[in-house]
Amino acid sequence: MAAFSGETLERRQIFSTDDLDNVIPNLQFSNNAPLAGNNSSSQVFIRGIGQTDPTSTVDPGVGIYIDDVYMGQSVGGTMDFRDIAGIQVLRGPQGTLFGRNTIGGAILINTQDPGEEFGGTFKAGAGTDNLREFSLAVDIPLSEKVNTRFTFGSRVQDGYVTRVSDGIDLGDTNTYTATGKIVFNPSEDLEIKIQFDYTNADENGSPLVFAASNESAIFQKTVSLAAGCPGMTNLGQDVPLIDDDRCANDFWNEGPFANNGTAPLESLLENWGTSLHINYSASENLSLKSVTSYRNIDWSGARDADNTPFPILHTNYVSDGRQFSQEFQAIYTDDNFNAVAGLYYYDEKIDDIVTILLSPPPAPAGVLDSDNNITENNNWAAFGQFTYDITNDFSITAGARYTSETKASTPDQFSFANPDDKYIDLKKYERDFTAFNISVNASYRWTDDIMTYASYSEGFKSGGWNSHFNANFNETPEQLAQLDQIHSFAEETAKNYEIGFKMDLADNTLRLNGAIFSTDYNDLQLVYRFGVAPFILNAGKASNDGFELEMTWVPTDNLVIDAGIGYLDATIDEVVTFLGAVTGVEAGNSLPFAPEWQGNIGFGYELTPVGSNLSFTPRVDLNYQSTTFFDALNTEEVSQIGGRTVINASVIIVPDSEQWKFTVGVNNLTDNIYPIAGNSSLGTGSGYAEIAFARTREWFASFSYDF
Repeated sequence: MAAFSGETLERRQIFSTDDLDNVIPNLQFSNNAPLAGNNSSSQVFIRGIGQTDPTSTVDPGVGIYIDDVYMGQSVGGTMDFRDIAGIQVLRGPQGTLFGRNTIGGAILINTQDPGEEFGGTFKAGAGTDNLREFSLAVDIPLSEKVNTRFTFGSRVQDGYVTRVSDGIDLGDTNTYTATGKIVFNPSEDLEIKIQFDYTNADENGSPLVFAASNESAIFQKTVSLAAGCPGMTNLGQDVPLIDDDRCANDFWNEGPFANNGTAPLESLLENWGTSLHINYSASENLSLKSVTSYRNIDWSGARDADNTPFPILHTNYVSDGRQFSQEFQAIYTDDNFNAVAGLYYYDEKIDDIVTILLSPPPAPAGVLDSDNNITENNNWAAFGQFTYDITNDFSITAGARYTSETKASTPDQFSFANPDDKYIDLKKYERDFTAFNISVNASYRWTDDIMTYASYSEGFKSGGWNSHFNANFNETPEQLAQLDQIHSFAEETAKNYEIGFKMDLADNTLRLNGAIFSTDYNDLQLVYRFGVAPFILNAGKASNDGFELEMTWVPTDNLVIDAGIGYLDATIDEVVTFLGAVTGVEAGNSLPFAPEWQGNIGFGYELTPVGSNLSFTPRVDLNYQSTTFFDALNTEEVSQIGGRTVINASVIIVPDSEQWKFTVGVNNLTDNIYPIAGNSSLGTGSGYAEIAFARTREWFASFSYDF
């Protein structure tokens, strides 16, 4: 586990969820997920386990929780940090202690509770690309037993990718959030907490650009022939690689910060939720907890996947979803025995409307397909875990979870040329999944400052239904039989073995945490393609082995040094092939978002000039990760080849009263250009590949005031 306070996150310039991998080894957090076209879409991986597909039919591999509430979709996972009390990142399968089962791990985000006195914090900032942001948090006590906290925040920043045809800036930020929290303590034994949050984003679109083109792909040939590309007389010929705007080829590559697409783009998000938290101390040893929540998320993303003026492949994704969850926990604590038992219920319904424009022959102007789908997921689970101290130094922990899920899909998929001719029967399809998972741990405390442990844990991510069909599956009995085989996909499983240590050394000035792990990862849910349509299939198995070492050292009262290093060998061992599937996934490939090496180091030194009432804390942070592939095909055109090193620097100025704080800094000090996400369909009829790069060097300044 890695844990950070809100103050630590700010000190290390971690301002959003997709910054977390700068300070947490073997964590990858990226946005710009394939197909979504939405800036808030997330791709989260821990130790090589996660999910790139953002669609509602696929569960995230890493669970994100905000104040104990599970966030059911990957869209909405990329968010700015405001009013954060702390974050915990749990590596490996989770589920015997709380919430929903997650196969790769969990990210727990906790927000600030109300204070008992009136007051708050105002913060404003500015920076590169016309950055303007502000936030306000106010504590308003209503009585001795009722305290409230309300926040509002906004962030606006111009995009950093320019679309050549119309000058629109992509990758822009235009969000605002509002939250409310009411805490009622009718007695010493009872706490009732009501929370509400709202987020709205209205942005131009994802900063994806042209990565590569397969000019021999049939869609590329179709539009090139129709546009009069020199040398093209029929579809049997390759498109010449010449600088002519009538040809669909690499001519349209304008580099990392320019886009040659022409289709309408957008990235919209409205995400809100409310929750009721009840904590009751039934006795000195027993406490009861209830978390009830409801969330609604509406989002859309339009993208020009080929990033050219041609209608090779455009997508428009509109989603309307809601989720309800209920969790009960009973927590028992004694001198040498601690236990938790819980029940969890989750219900979700999402209505997706996906419109796809593509150009198969003989339709150079494009054909519209509709990929509509209603997803309904129902989940319940019982879990428990106990820790028994056999001696003062030796403890054992054991836990178990039983999960039952029902996944349902109602696909309404057709060509707009003939809406009554469905690609697949219009009806509700259902499938049940169950799992029983265990975890065990033995720990030994050698001294008050040194502890070692060994653990084993299991996790699973349930299967579901594929929902991207086309006319390829509506002709022969053989194709219909193939459709039957790939319509649904099964669960994937992980078994994690781990040994580790936790140490506080040098008079508690040095903290070292380390772990070595090995994970058997089976029935991987990977993306295959039938025609141009992506399908999730259980592709084989992988082995994920590695280690993490993290350090915080305060050698003097003024100096703090933070560091972490992670090694990961996440390799696909076996691959299942499917008749008619187009895939380049091979045994020996690396898993997506699984760099072999990942490390960070930061130095902060506080100094106070003689006679001054101000303290100055300059800080430098460096983070590195080696070559990273963004798909299981390990497509080099959409990969981060050769690794990247990023340096961030800042100075914090605080008076003796600590009533205000001024921060100025530079991110990506060396102006490094590196990719952060990519998507490839080079081997299919559409023949495109797209990629997104990080912002280059940017400065920022912020001022906060406590009142």
